[in-house]
Amino acid sequence: MVSIKDVARAAGVSDKTVSRVVNNEPNVTPDTAERVRAAIEQLNYVPNLSARMIRTNRSRTFGILTDYISTSPYSGEIVRGIYQWARANGRTIFLANTDGQPEQEQAAWRTFQEHRIDGVLYVTMYHRLLDISAADLPIPTVLVNCRSLSSDTIPSVVPNDYAGSRKLVEYVLDKGHRRIAYIRLNPVLHGGEERHRAFRDAVAAAVVPIELIDEMVGMIGPVGREENFTFDGATALFGRAERPSAIICGNDEIALKVYLAALTAGLRIPQDVSVVGFDDFQTISLGLIPSLTTVALPYFDLGFRGADRLERLVSGKSLTTVDLRIDCPLVLRESCAVTEATKRSVAAGRGA
Repeated sequence: MVSIKDVARAAGVSDKTVSRVVNNEPNVTPDTAERVRAAIEQLNYVPNLSARMIRTNRSRTFGILTDYISTSPYSGEIVRGIYQWARANGRTIFLANTDGQPEQEQAAWRTFQEHRIDGVLYVTMYHRLLDISAADLPIPTVLVNCRSLSSDTIPSVVPNDYAGSRKLVEYVLDKGHRRIAYIRLNPVLHGGEERHRAFRDAVAAAVVPIELIDEMVGMIGPVGREENFTFDGATALFGRAERPSAIICGNDEIALKVYLAALTAGLRIPQDVSVVGFDDFQTISLGLIPSLTTVALPYFDLGFRGADRLERLVSGKSLTTVDLRIDCPLVLRESCAVTEATKRSVAAGRGA
């Protein structure tokens, strides 16, 4: 078996220099590092991680503790962002998926401790608040897509749902829509409530009469096992004499149900009713005809930035803020049209 001494001899350096290159430590010139890497590749040297862990009490490994992420098509980009950061920074990733079960989560924490994991990225499928305190975390931890209800010291990385939703609602209002329905996400989800709060603030700022606004909950139930009532709710809206000219949806899954309800009612999108979503889950947003105007959740960035924050945390570096909020960009497509009244007003203005 090739040893570190064999690599050092082949590269013409000391054992310590080889160790520094393997561990991505500073104080090695680029030429020397290149020579060491060439010797490692030529000799097919595999570092002894167990020995390194005993010597340094560090594993160069981060753990990912998730509820449903690794089995969900919605949020797998978070994990991809973490893995891409880890590959670029010499970290190994150990993933544990708990399916939202407390006993599985406890077992995962024990496994992380047994393997001397350096830090943990605690990731949730939906942006929500957790009843978790610093005392519950035996290993340095950064929360990703979630925040703590009881502690303001646990670092987190979350999407800025409020700002993204505000941009979306203002876009719909700028198209001239005033008779608007809002179909909410599950009320237990903090991100969904932030989106709903932004909707209310935007229509209030635009002085839209309250009697023109309809609100309903589209999904309800335990997280990950919700029931979706959107189709029936949208069907009822479309059956009214004064139906909404635009429906703003808490996420793209809700928007899909609205599309189906509109199709069943014989309505065209966006000619008869405009529909917008949130998430930019592209299997839905690009698969629908017409394609869906929505807001993109920055899943990849959440994972990448979360891993970077965890590295700073375990390295003893300061964080500029405890809660880092990532922008959610507006994605304009074909499902939201200018109202006929707005078109006539614009035409009249041009004629004048």
